[in-house]
Amino acid sequence: MSARERDAALAAGSLAFEMSAWVRERFVLPQPDLLDLSHERDPAGAARALRQHWAIGERPISHMIKLLETKGVRVFSLAENTKNVDAFSCWHDGEPYVFLNTFKTTERSRFDAAHELAHLVLHKHGGPNQGRAAELEAHAFASSFLMPHDDVVATIPFVRSLDQLVLAKKRWGVSVSALAHRLHRIGRISDWNYRTFCIQINKRFGINEPDGLPPERSAIWQRVLTELWREGVTRQHVAARLDIPEAELDNLLFGLTGDVNPPSVAGSSLRLVP
Repeated sequence: MSARERDAALAAGSLAFEMSAWVRERFVLPQPDLLDLSHERDPAGAARALRQHWAIGERPISHMIKLLETKGVRVFSLAENTKNVDAFSCWHDGEPYVFLNTFKTTERSRFDAAHELAHLVLHKHGGPNQGRAAELEAHAFASSFLMPHDDVVATIPFVRSLDQLVLAKKRWGVSVSALAHRLHRIGRISDWNYRTFCIQINKRFGINEPDGLPPERSAIWQRVLTELWREGVTRQHVAARLDIPEAELDNLLFGLTGDVNPPSVAGSSLRLVP
């Protein structure tokens, strides 16, 4: 990324910290419920441990952002001027944060969210530059977290064609490339077939995703904003209180500042502070 994009991403982080602090004064948000798995050397084992801790077993994850939010992760979006930044995450004042690029396919964004979750639980005590090894660990964790081994094997005992993968990928909400890679890693696709699939995917779809999913957006921030609007606290008031342009507020909150109807947030403890 360019220096300008890096600075813009870091600025977004600072604004998100201020936004979270302001919201905490008014709402009780879900508390962080992440494991410290920095001792775990096997990323797949770490993914299984976290799934077990959250009691989600082998089930596919229908909405990745909503899952993170119910577990106390503060999820924000990145603006267009940082669209070359895939995603990033950090801990701040004991709270986990994830920032996602919303200009990519939903499947890619879901994988990025799982990748950043890996950094939060595997590399909590590491520095900002941990090298390629940490990235490979996070990638392996995300793949295992979104596509649990036993569920993948039970669903796809044999691979016959690329069209089979295009249909099957919807179960886990991942890209066809990610599913092909996962099947290759667990031994369901040979090296030769995997290379063939990669060529076919690039030739048929390019940078597009076949049968793409609708975008995922934050459920927590939509609910917070709706409650604020009901109290007469406007977008202009929030932006003025944080001393940021309204457009920047919208960039951080998935473009939700004009919405008024919140989706349900199962398992959330969001409520107004008395």
